[in-house]
Amino acid sequence: DVTLDPDSAHPKLILSPDGKQVRCGDTEQNLTDTPQRFTVDRAVVGNQSFSSGRFYYEVQVRGKIRWILGVMRENINRKKWIIESPQNGVWTVELDNNQYYARDDPCVPLTVREKVEKLG
Repeated sequence: DVTLDPDSAHPKLILSPDGKQVRCGDTEQNLTDTPQRFTVDRAVVGNQSFSSGRFYYEVQVRGKIRWILGVMRENINRKKWIIESPQNGVWTVELDNNQYYARDDPCVPLTVREKVEKLG
């Protein structure tokens, strides 16, 4: 199981008590600005990290109308906008406006046969 790191969460992100779900709130919470915290991009990282090997996780996105999910290198600058691309150490997929993308510069549209409910 992956749990989300509350010390890294952008102030608009609200984590569930068990740390397994996140949603975006309307206003920023009054949180301490730590070196781990994302202050510009609305992002949060998992408590668990890896640098090599094989791992498998599943994330439920059923019923969500917009989401971005991915992995990033540990030393990413969390205090400025992140240009999401593999060249910058960030690999993400996204649902936005009923269109799926692999984030890059430029974004790559993805074709899916049916609405994605789970990523894994």
